[in-house]
This record gives sequence, structure tokens and C-alpha cells, in this order.
Amino acid sequence: MFDDIREIDEKVLTKAVSIGVKDVKANTNVVTSFMRKSWRSTPVKKSADGVSKAINNYMDYAPHVNYGHRIVNNKKETVGFVKGQFMLEKAVGKVDKAIVKEFKKEVERVNRKHDK
Repeated sequence: MFDDIREIDEKVLTKAVSIGVKDVKANTNVVTSFMRKSWRSTPVKKSADGVSKAINNYMDYAPHVNYGHRIVNNKKETVGFVKGQFMLEKAVGKVDKAIVKEFKKEVERVNRKHDK
């Protein structure tokens, strides 16, 4: 049973992050589709604190679209601001909900497997 419990955290995290990647891709506006295609998750990293996995985008302008940016004229004066779309934050919310749901399912599966 302990071996099953050890692998739950990695399995649950992988499932939840894949749900987050699907969500962030769906929420990304498509202009040229490069930014949408660039969303990826990192491999699972194990440490003494547990496991971690991240969602990232390797396009250099992705943070400006996600968080927003200022508009500057030729005189280097700020003339406006473009609001962020916060696709990543929305996806993180979905990941948080999916982790709870998937963890409950896995614990129930292990309990059924060991008749508890």
C-alpha cells in the first residue's frame, strides 16, 4: 500500500497540470497561434518538500499578453496600458480544483485495491 501512496502525488500532479495546459491553451487568443502552441508543462521534479511541475510558455511576449503592458510613444512617454488576459492564473485555478478531485479519486482507488 505504501508504494501505491508514494506514486499518487506524481500521478495526480501530472493529470492536474495536463488539465491546466489544456485550459490555458483554450483561453489564449489566437492571432498567429504561436503563443497557443507554445504552452508546455515541465517534467515532475521530486524534492524533500514533495513534487512540483510548472506550466510555462517560451514565447518572449507571453508575459506581456498574460500580465498586460504599457504603451510607450516615440518620446518614451507612457500613453496607455493594455490589460492582461491572465490565462495562466485562470488555468492555475483549474489545476487547484483538479488536484483535489484527482487526489480523492486516487485515494479511493488505493483503498479499494487494498479492501479498506
